[in-house]
Amino acid sequence: MTEKVLMKGNEAIAEAALRAGCRHFFGYPITPQTELAAYMARKLPKMGGTYLQAESEIAAINMLYGASAAGVRAMTSSSSPGISLKTEGISYMAGADLPGVIVNVQRGGPGLGSIQPSQSDYFQATRAMGHGDFYLPVYAPSTVQEMADLTYVAFDVADGYRTPVVILADGMLGQMMEPVVMPDAADPASLPAKPWAASGHAGARPHNVINSLHLDSEKLYQDNVRRFQTYERIKRDEVRVETYRIEDADVVVAAFGAAARIARSAVNAAREEGIRAGLFRPITLWPYPARALQECRARAVLTVELNMGQMVEDVRLALEGATPVSFFGKCGGIIPTPDEVLDQIRGIAEGLGE
Repeated sequence: MTEKVLMKGNEAIAEAALRAGCRHFFGYPITPQTELAAYMARKLPKMGGTYLQAESEIAAINMLYGASAAGVRAMTSSSSPGISLKTEGISYMAGADLPGVIVNVQRGGPGLGSIQPSQSDYFQATRAMGHGDFYLPVYAPSTVQEMADLTYVAFDVADGYRTPVVILADGMLGQMMEPVVMPDAADPASLPAKPWAASGHAGARPHNVINSLHLDSEKLYQDNVRRFQTYERIKRDEVRVETYRIEDADVVVAAFGAAARIARSAVNAAREEGIRAGLFRPITLWPYPARALQECRARAVLTVELNMGQMVEDVRLALEGATPVSFFGKCGGIIPTPDEVLDQIRGIAEGLGE
């Protein structure tokens, strides 16, 4: 039997990254993700890797750019304001087709906000990770086990599509402790070759140039077209979603990450009262599982988030007005209770005549 270990979410991400072959980490301390960096600081030097606490978040993302350009698996992590500082470098990485994993353990905002859990960076992760035309795959774990599993997946997706990938967690998951079964460590020999990397060539091939600057407008246009073709492949092959008790559900609750844990409890309580409720949990926030949501056939959808309403816009776009959508959320570190979500479900069900 595979051994379970009790781990904090932040540490589970770090350990999974090491097992995925990450040997280079660049970051800057900020609550509530600091344990992730501290774990890397303890482990990486013993494994022959590089841990570097940068002088700023801006420096950290550009170090990630350089390490990725050299062909190694690398990662950075931060929390909401720190990710904002990284967005220019993330855009450069996307424009240079560089893989890398970026972890955001969200806190309340805007501004410095609070150090409490939040999901208010959804728009940033799915819409505005930097300037220009690009998207990034975004994974939203809801358990500590998924913190580990999706980090492992993120490195493979980043390398497979040559794109940065985001793990969008929050302070509650980062600080939570749960039993975890860690993925097996990747064999270094099995990691994908990177013939495009600027890693030295000893005259055996032409120089590789890593760059996102195109003074030729036609070349930039063609690169963007090619990149969007890649995004279509990601939409086709990398969508992840979990559904729970939706087969006959009249009211479907859409929630991601930590909010989905609360929503699941509310769905179970609603079922005990005879209300046909279900849960729709997107695991990839981009690409968003719009088709799976359309197939739910619910009479009404309630979106529950730890913010003032962000994913709800993707829910409404997916349903194109065919199904009424309502929103319930709290922000600033205030966590809605299952009973509060249940009250929302009751109200919707009464409106449907249930």
